[in-house]
Amino acid sequence: MTTGPIRLYMSMSLDGFIAGVDDRPGQELGLHGGRLFNWLDDRMSPGVDGEVYAEALATGAVISGRRTFELAGRWNGDHHDGVPILVLTHSVDPDDVPPGSATFSTDVLACAAEAREAAGDRAVMVHGAGAAQALLQAGQLDELEIHLVPVLLGAGRRLFEARDADHVELELVRRLQGRDATHLRYRVRR
Repeated sequence: MTTGPIRLYMSMSLDGFIAGVDDRPGQELGLHGGRLFNWLDDRMSPGVDGEVYAEALATGAVISGRRTFELAGRWNGDHHDGVPILVLTHSVDPDDVPPGSATFSTDVLACAAEAREAAGDRAVMVHGAGAAQALLQAGQLDELEIHLVPVLLGAGRRLFEARDADHVELELVRRLQGRDATHLRYRVRR
């Protein structure tokens, strides 16, 4: 059986921000960060944005960083269609029981293996800069689907701000032009 890729899905401004300044509960996307998701207005359309959104919802598991999971209200325990949600975190409080199909994991390799097994031949969706960085550093991130939005936020949270200095080559494997975003898929070259 072949497994699908572990693929980051991330909307990003042209200057590399995935959220605006002061992202926090109640202002989850930060100041002006909602602009990064205008393309989702067409998510149910038959066009490119709808196609990309449908592909994301066809994934068989989700890996999320803890911060993203919390800011998203834990997705009420169901990101989409009851697929497993594996939350990468530095520590687990035994009294904190995640809702629905979510579980906590402190081991990047074990988390990736469990997600791949759960997803089977479907892709695994990755949410969150911290999770993406940890998976990339561990050699487990296969692809990056960047929804590049034509805006300069100027400040906020960057996708790879805290990355270590390792050089990573990417190969562009797809480019689709949506209404308000260019959807770029890159394969991580190993």
